[in-house]
Amino acid sequence: MALLALTDIWKRFGATQALANVDFALEAGEVHALLGANGAGKSTLSRIISGHLRPDRGSILLDGVALRHAGAREAIQSGIAMVTQETSLAPDLSVLENIMLPRIAMPGRLRWRRMRAEAAALVAELGQGAGLDLDVPVRALSIGQRQLVEILKALALDSRIIIFDEPTAPLSPHESERLFEIMRRLVARGRGLIFVSHRMEEIFTVADRVTVLREGKLVQGGLPTKGRRQGELVQLMVGRDLQDIYERATPRTPPPAGATPILRVRNLCCPPLARDVSFTVHAGEILGLAGLVGAGRSETLETIFGLRRAKSGTVELAGERFAARTPREAIRAGIGLVPEDRRGQGIVPDFSVRENLLLAHLGARAGFGLGYASRNEAVRALLALLELPERRLLDANMLNFSGGMQQKIILARWLVLSPRLLLLDEPTRGVDIGTRSSIYALLRRIAAQGVACVVVSSDFEELIGLADRITVLSDGVSVTELPSELVDIEKLGMFAAPRTSAERTHTVLEELVARHGGIAYWIAVENERVFCFDRAGDDPVADPGFTAGGFPPLAETMIAHALRAPGDAPAARLIAAPDGSRPTLLVPIRGRRGHSFGIVGLTLPAAAPGFDAAGVSAGIAAALSEAQIAHEPDARLPA
Repeated sequence: MALLALTDIWKRFGATQALANVDFALEAGEVHALLGANGAGKSTLSRIISGHLRPDRGSILLDGVALRHAGAREAIQSGIAMVTQETSLAPDLSVLENIMLPRIAMPGRLRWRRMRAEAAALVAELGQGAGLDLDVPVRALSIGQRQLVEILKALALDSRIIIFDEPTAPLSPHESERLFEIMRRLVARGRGLIFVSHRMEEIFTVADRVTVLREGKLVQGGLPTKGRRQGELVQLMVGRDLQDIYERATPRTPPPAGATPILRVRNLCCPPLARDVSFTVHAGEILGLAGLVGAGRSETLETIFGLRRAKSGTVELAGERFAARTPREAIRAGIGLVPEDRRGQGIVPDFSVRENLLLAHLGARAGFGLGYASRNEAVRALLALLELPERRLLDANMLNFSGGMQQKIILARWLVLSPRLLLLDEPTRGVDIGTRSSIYALLRRIAAQGVACVVVSSDFEELIGLADRITVLSDGVSVTELPSELVDIEKLGMFAAPRTSAERTHTVLEELVARHGGIAYWIAVENERVFCFDRAGDDPVADPGFTAGGFPPLAETMIAHALRAPGDAPAARLIAAPDGSRPTLLVPIRGRRGHSFGIVGLTLPAAAPGFDAAGVSAGIAAALSEAQIAHEPDARLPA
C-alpha cells in the first residue's frame, strides 16, 4: 500500500484548468519528483496534498484511509508539511519563532527552551550555524536565508510526508548538497518526500522516481530515474527536444585592448554584506557574480542601482564617476535591474501586464502624462520575441502568468528602454528548463547588440555556461576573476567558500609556515593549470609561483616538478627540483564521501634534514579532511 495515493484529481481556476485526471502515488522511504514546465500544475498538486487547496474532484488516501483536509493545519496534524516556493514566513518574528510557527498554533504548553535547543540542532544539521542567528527577525534575512528558514520550519515538524517545492532555487550548490544529505537521512527513516525542481541535475541526484505533468495533465507517472537520460525527461516535460541551452550562436569577440568598460567597480563597500568588491564589464559582455548566500552579490547590484548607499569605493559608468542616489537616476543613466525577489520586488500583482511592462518607462520619463504610445512599437516587437499575444497586455493580474512568463516580462521591461547596462539577480530562479533556454538566448542576443550584463546566480553551472568571465565573491570580498571556460563547479565552490570556513584552512597554512618555514597554500590542479584558493608565507626563496586567487598554467609555476610527480596521488615525501631547490610536500584533501577538495602544499626554501613528511601529511589530513566539509569549530594542526 502506498503511503499517499491521489486518484483522478481535477482543479480549475476560473477559465484555467490547472489539473485534469491526475494520478500520483508516494511510497514510504522514497523521494518522488514532480517535473514539468511552468504552469504544468506541479505547485497546484503540491498545494492540494498539503491542504492549501481542495480538489474539485478526485480522492486522496493516506495509508489507505480517505483524506479530506479542511486546511493546512489539518494536513500538518496528519503528518504532511510543505516547503513553499514563495516563502510563507512572518517577517517581524524571529528565526526561532518562524521555525516553530506551526507548533505555536498547536494546543498545549510552549516549551521555548526545548524548542530553542531543537532549532539550534536543526540549524547545525543544515550547516548554517555560523550564518543564521535564531534571534534575528526574518525581515533582516536575504531571500536565500529565508528559504533556509522555510526548510527548517518543515523539518521541525518531523512529518511523515514533506513536499519540497523548488527549495534550492535561491541556494548555492553547497547549501543544496547539505539539504540533499538531510533528505537522504529522512528517506532512510521511512519518510516520503515529494521534490519539485526545475534543475534536471537535482532530479537525478536525489529522486528515486519522477512524475511528469504537462499543461495540467499526467504525461508519465512513477517513472524510475535510474538509467534514464536527461534528454528523455526534458522531452516528456516540454514535448520536444532541446539543444544545449548554453549554446552560443557565434563566438564572442573579446573587447579591444584598452577599451573603456561600461562598468568599473573598485573596492565597493556597502555594509554589512558587501565589504570590498571590484570588477569590470565591457559592452557586449556577460559577467557572472558567483558566491554563496550572504556573499554580498545582491547588495552590490542594489548599490550600483541606487537602492543602497555605498560607504566607500567607486563606480564608473563608461569611464565617468557615477553614484546613483535613487533608482530613477540609474534608469536615466541607462541601467536596468532584474531583482532577485520576483514577487516582492519585480512585479505589481494588481497592475495589468502592460502597466508592469512599462514601469521602468515611467521611471525614465520626465514629462507629463504616461507616454505609453511612444513605446508601442518597441512593446509589439518584444511581445513577438516573448511569444505573447498582444491581447494579453490587458490581462488585469500578473499572477495569472507562470513564474517563467513573469520573469520574461520583467526582463522585457528594461529592453523597452534599450539600456547599456543590465543587472540581473537570479534571472532564472524558479523557471523551467525551456524558459531558461529562451532567457539565455535572449541575454546572448542583447549582449550581441552591445549591452553589458552582470548576472548573479547561485547556480554555478548556469554561470559557467552563460557568462564570459566570472568574479567570485566570498563574505563580501571579491577573491578572484576567471574566464568561465577555465573553471568548473567544484573550483567555483572552493573559491567561494565562506571566510568562516576558509579561515580554518588558512589557520592550518599559517601554522605550517610557523613550524616549518617556507610557503603553504591550498590549490587544485586541472588541465595543466593551477588554481590557488589561499596562501600563507612570504619567503621569496620558497615562492611557488602563484598567489591567492591566481590560476597560472602549471608550466609557469615554480613547483611544476612536484605537481608533475608520477603517481595518482602525491606521496608523503618532499619532492625537490633537479637542482635541489624548493622541496615541496603535497597533501590531497578529501571530503567525508571521498570528494576531492584540492591539495594543501608546503614549499620550503631548501632541504630540511629530519623533516617528518609522513607525520606532517597525517596532521594536515586530520585537521582538514573532515573539518573543511563539516565546518567543525576548530581545524588546527595536531601538536
